[in-house]
Amino acid sequence: MNLKAKWSAQLFLVFLCALGLKYFYSTASPDELRWILGPTTWLVELLSGRKFYFESFAGYMSSDHSFLIAASCAGVNFMITAFLVLSLRILLRDKTQTLSWRVVPITLSFAYIATLVANTVRICIALEMQKHSPNISWLNANQLHRLEGIVVYFGFLVALFLLTERLDSTRAKSLLRRLLLPLLIYYAIALGIPLVNGAYSRGAEFWQHSLFVVLIPIAVLLPVVTVYGVQRLRRLHRMAALG
Repeated sequence: MNLKAKWSAQLFLVFLCALGLKYFYSTASPDELRWILGPTTWLVELLSGRKFYFESFAGYMSSDHSFLIAASCAGVNFMITAFLVLSLRILLRDKTQTLSWRVVPITLSFAYIATLVANTVRICIALEMQKHSPNISWLNANQLHRLEGIVVYFGFLVALFLLTERLDSTRAKSLLRRLLLPLLIYYAIALGIPLVNGAYSRGAEFWQHSLFVVLIPIAVLLPVVTVYGVQRLRRLHRMAALG
């Protein structure tokens, strides 16, 4: 198999894995998601001190019956997004080189670990929010929960991307261009697939959710690009001073 054919086959396998995982998640019950709900709940218990018990076809219920870690809390959509970001980053960057087929299971494993961490943080924050009931007049409880979820998930996605990128000498403009990859993949999973599946038929509820999904990731990216831009300017000033 020549280089181009192998690269195309690996790209096809990545999308096939992502679509297969998405299809599985769309119909999976909490019982079928214990491979991700179980470790997540264990980490949540470790960090929060709360106890949870598994209830078949429901999820992990807190001992005081005030919080349920259900199938929707599994974070599989984040895992798919993280897997696509990691695998496509490698395939697009190194498409002129011979890549091992191990890139697929390795990036999938990293995406799984990242999902456990991100999901644990998101649920722990949600538990604290439930305990302290933050009062924000322009956001109701559902909107606040949605805001928290998007900030945590997309924030972790950007952090994961930056950790795996070679950014030591990257200019802010170049960084912004590179960050389009996780942003566009996030949009595709969070908005593109629901649109194709007819989610727009839910009317105002879907469009309100879409507004959150579009705007909040941009707000998360702005300080990241600003920080790297400032660092770049400082490096240039130091180089000019030395020169």
